[in-house]
Amino acid sequence: MSIVSINRVNISGNLTRDSELRATPGGTQVLNFGVAVNERRKNQQSGEWEDYANFVDCVMFGNRAQKVQPYLAKGTKVAIDGRLHYSSWERDGQRRSKIEVYVDEIEFLSRGNAQQGGGQSFAASTPAASTPSPTPASAPVQTPPSADVFDQDIPF
Repeated sequence: MSIVSINRVNISGNLTRDSELRATPGGTQVLNFGVAVNERRKNQQSGEWEDYANFVDCVMFGNRAQKVQPYLAKGTKVAIDGRLHYSSWERDGQRRSKIEVYVDEIEFLSRGNAQQGGGQSFAASTPAASTPSPTPASAPVQTPPSADVFDQDIPF
């Protein structure tokens, strides 16, 4: 009997830094950003529940990365669907490694959209059916570009 391995990650949290867009020598756009995800656990000494932050590095590729980059600033609340990717290298004679999330879909959960019951998502394969609701003048929020931003040239 063979066991099937599934590599899927779903997280939501706030960006820990502004996103950084760069391009590979072949011209593929690569967007890097970090997301803080809270984990709630009980403190054994005080008995109180406490939040502990986990910091997750995320990477998005292709044309979508370039289109969403202006909307991914520090503090932005997002939901991410993707898969884990392990990489290792050697620097200064020491072996290093990291695990990151390769983003397949991102949904913006900003306060303006969340209060109005909507969010905007960017998927690799399916366009989002809804568009964000208009934002009141008292809370100016940039709306993400339309969901027709797709890239079939993802290098994996």
